Amino acid sequence: MRDDDEIRALLSRLSRRHPSGGTVIERAAIVAEGADSAAVVAWILDHAGEPEAAADMSAKRGLHSPRLSDPVGSGPRAPARYVLPAGALN
Repeated sequence: MRDDDEIRALLSRLSRRHPSGGTVIERAAIVAEGADSAAVVAWILDHAGEPEAAADMSAKRGLHSPRLSDPVGSGPRAPARYVLPAGALN
């Protein structure tokens, strides 16, 4: 389990600027860092971080869409990114 300073350093390394003025961290990068990714996500949420809004799933059918037998938007997906407010990593 990582302590507060280790998580802050990890997120500082993985994050990039977000148009809101805060920082954004990719969920894939967090998961790639190791087994305690749940603790890192919990830290983000505890420090006013929010999951980035997911894009709408389109119900359109076409060549590259899911098969007709597959349910559209079959279930909730984990957010792709987390956004921290400005100053959260300071």
